[in-house]
Amino acid sequence: MRLSSFRVLPPVRSLLLSAICFSAMPSVLAQPGNTQTLDPTGPMPYDIVVDWIQPFAQQGYTWGGNSGIHIESKDRILIVQRGETELPDPIPPEYTNFPGSMGWNVIQGRGRTWQNLLYVINSEGELLEVWDQWDHLWAGTDGPGPHRLRVSPYDPERKVWVVEETGHVIYIFSQDGKELLKTLGVKNVSASDRTHFGKPQDVVFLPDGHVLVADGLENARVVILNSDGEYVSEFGTRGEAPGQFRSVHGMALGPDNMLYVVDRDALNVQVFEQTNRGVPGATPEFEFRARWLGPNFPLDIIVSEEYAWVTDIRPTKVMQFDLQGNHVYTWLLPGEGPTAWLEMHSFAVDADGNLYGTDNQYARPQKLVPRADADPKHLVQPQYIPR
Repeated sequence: MRLSSFRVLPPVRSLLLSAICFSAMPSVLAQPGNTQTLDPTGPMPYDIVVDWIQPFAQQGYTWGGNSGIHIESKDRILIVQRGETELPDPIPPEYTNFPGSMGWNVIQGRGRTWQNLLYVINSEGELLEVWDQWDHLWAGTDGPGPHRLRVSPYDPERKVWVVEETGHVIYIFSQDGKELLKTLGVKNVSASDRTHFGKPQDVVFLPDGHVLVADGLENARVVILNSDGEYVSEFGTRGEAPGQFRSVHGMALGPDNMLYVVDRDALNVQVFEQTNRGVPGATPEFEFRARWLGPNFPLDIIVSEEYAWVTDIRPTKVMQFDLQGNHVYTWLLPGEGPTAWLEMHSFAVDADGNLYGTDNQYARPQKLVPRADADPKHLVQPQYIPR
């Protein structure tokens, strides 16, 4: 395999770029909180595997926006993309194997076709399965479509949850993709009540069987479901005060009963504590604890026992924090060439420490391998699983 190294901008340029990005932020970042800069910004602690995976689309098509990823094992990686992209005719000479090589950003639907949304690969980038039998669920969709793909670490059946933004629903599939087991919400109906969602974005699973839904963009709340997928409670309202949201784009659990919520549009991460964990039969209750400022447009989050990593854009990067919200390190992703990124929309780590990310704009997944000289502290660790 061929690896590509990427070096961070020289310090002066990096600081200037950071200053430009932060000067363009809305005033919400001036609110009380943990304001900070990108410093220190350093080398990317990974090499990117060049041409790790080739598009499996038929002739005339290529990747769509890859929005969600889950790693069962290095032999089974599940990905959802927002359809495929129809290539122009004639194909521009600069095209290699992904829309970004033509300068295309597919997030607004340029060339989008609703085919081959769900697929399974291994860590070598080899295609194992395509669940095209479910493409019909997105036929005629006017919008970006599926947003995230998750599997509960507590589920012995390893059911696959696909969070469908545009249709305001969540699809739950069997691990082999042969069955659609359940649909949560009402397709194409948005509302803020007990039976509907409004552009949901993510899900998180609690050890006791409850499920938290990031709901989302039209709504600004976290919905709490029981183990049967039924509404039991919610928290959060739209606003900019601590504990309120402008959007709920991603979530992750951490140690000490903490929940980390990525508010993409408010440019922050908020931390909530589950205050009644361990109470038999209790509906989970959460209280606001902290708000981290610093990201320019945060997208996804992974939390380990010591750190949290947030994918961010403007510029495209991964930010590392300690669990008190202090910025630890930032590394930039390349924006040009064969390993270019426009965003790392979702990311996950395998058992060997390899990092996988999905690009929802330049449109493809990529694999990142830890560099031999990398500081282990800065490598993204597997997601913490409360027990």
